[in-house]
Amino acid sequence: MCSIWFSSFFSCIFLLLSLLSTSNPRFAVGANQLNRDAFPEGFVFGTAASAYQVEGMALEGGRGPCIWDAFVRVPGIIPNNATADVSVDEYHHYKEDVDIMKKFNFDAYRFSISWSRIFPNGTGEINWQGVDYYDRLIDYLILQGITPYANLYHYDLPLALHKEYLGWVSPKIVDAFANYADFCFERYGDRVKNWFTFNEPRVVSALGYDNGLHAPGRCTDCKVGGNSTTEPYIVTHNIILSHAAAVKRYREKYQVDQKGKIGIILDFVWYEPHTHSANDEAAAQRARDFHLGWFLHPLTYGYYPKSIQEIVKDRLPKFTDDQVKMVKGSYDYVGVNQYTAYYMKDNGVTNPKPVSYQDDWHVEFKYDQDGVPIGPRANSYWLYIVPWGMYKAVTYVKENYGDPIIILAENGMDQPGNVTLPEGLRDAERINYFKSYITELKRAIDDGATVIGYFAWSLLDNFEWRIGYTSRFGLVYVDFKTNIRYPKQSAYWFKNMLKR
Repeated sequence: MCSIWFSSFFSCIFLLLSLLSTSNPRFAVGANQLNRDAFPEGFVFGTAASAYQVEGMALEGGRGPCIWDAFVRVPGIIPNNATADVSVDEYHHYKEDVDIMKKFNFDAYRFSISWSRIFPNGTGEINWQGVDYYDRLIDYLILQGITPYANLYHYDLPLALHKEYLGWVSPKIVDAFANYADFCFERYGDRVKNWFTFNEPRVVSALGYDNGLHAPGRCTDCKVGGNSTTEPYIVTHNIILSHAAAVKRYREKYQVDQKGKIGIILDFVWYEPHTHSANDEAAAQRARDFHLGWFLHPLTYGYYPKSIQEIVKDRLPKFTDDQVKMVKGSYDYVGVNQYTAYYMKDNGVTNPKPVSYQDDWHVEFKYDQDGVPIGPRANSYWLYIVPWGMYKAVTYVKENYGDPIIILAENGMDQPGNVTLPEGLRDAERINYFKSYITELKRAIDDGATVIGYFAWSLLDNFEWRIGYTSRFGLVYVDFKTNIRYPKQSAYWFKNMLKR
């Protein structure tokens, strides 16, 4: 009776419990209130992941090292000094994982391609073992009726390019990324019709080069060096140019024949004014500008938001006229990753000495009003559960950026990493999270937002960057010692909601 994912008697018991839970009103929270038919025709439901977090085979299969391979080896950086060398080994389990997607009625898989698995040194020599791996993954997705959505970059810069010229800090990176993208378009574009250039580039700039919390760990006070007042803006500028150069290649060489679409994925925390004061209203708008507008404004209008220009001044790089032409309008759709919301309060500082990108916001983060939390907190310290933030974030993009086509490219919440079986399968809180957030997304669609897809983060528990394996975002529980997969109750909730 048990499928290939369940290898023991106890696993079968867990499966039966999960199956029963979908018909038990105590667990099946609102399962009949949302369904596929409530969404526009052709709306896509999928799951999302990134290469570094799930693939494993980090030091094998011809793959070159990326900046995260070096970063995680700094003692104490990751809890328990964990690495993603094996992670959940999707490299060898991809068929099993695609079968899970199919079994639970998902339409699509948003995965990322590891740049250094294709080009071990970032440029030059091609690793055909890596090329073949993505061929196999894409072919099997299509065979099983799962539509591939390929993302070209998810935090994992080839280490060789960082060592050679500091990667995103150098304008040399633009051609290197465009050439890598070009190869992927040519190789996979006959089957992949949905592309993203970057996932959450703001995280790359802010956490990688402003506070040093992510690879490559650069900041003003970091041991490896950096400048928090300038490098985040230089990095963002070069990422925007890299994105636009890749889109230009796709549109000029491949899009007409391959008939695909291309965009970028931007994270967007919703920022709500802490009070109704004009100062807090302005603080919330600055936060939106420095977070989302930093990228989406130039990609839509050809220039950075006025608030950023006024505060950052000559530390902010400028686009040439030719670059503006290349950057403006360089997306067919925009991906939005939406998890949480915060209150913003003006910090009362005027004309401060530049210290960092984050300080340039001139705001104070608040998580409650008069002692009332903005929402309950998930396992991660940053993740407050605020469903109405989904509606406001999506509506904001619609109203301020010309009603673009939107793909809700990530949304989810986590449990503690140390939760064990069978408790780890009982995730009613996650079901409530998805139900409430998807309901708010549907409300935004009903009010006119052009949203064509939703991707849950994530299919599997996996390596969660700085917090390693101390967090579980998956719809599927993974035993990190054996890499056996166990679908959680939330997976069965999706199966029921998405049944045809």
